[in-house]
Amino acid sequence: MNAEMEMMLKGYGLTTAQIFYRMPDHPTLLQSYVWQNYDLAPDFPEMKGFLKFWEEKLDGPLHSVRYVHRKMISASEWRALQGEFILH
Repeated sequence: MNAEMEMMLKGYGLTTAQIFYRMPDHPTLLQSYVWQNYDLAPDFPEMKGFLKFWEEKLDGPLHSVRYVHRKMISASEWRALQGEFILH
């Protein structure tokens, strides 16, 4: 089983964040950055970790963050099957 499927079975979903930040040399201008990763709702530890890194290491101060989260698979949607499909 691949790593992404294992994460989905553990409850992770795809989180996409649109991050608006001020340009360091021109603070009146806003720039946009899109971040995407698998994360756990409602705490979002991956996104919070990235935003903490941004505030500590990058020059452009954050203005706002808009995000959307989609759980790709839930435990009720997953079931083990046994069988075999033979093609040709």
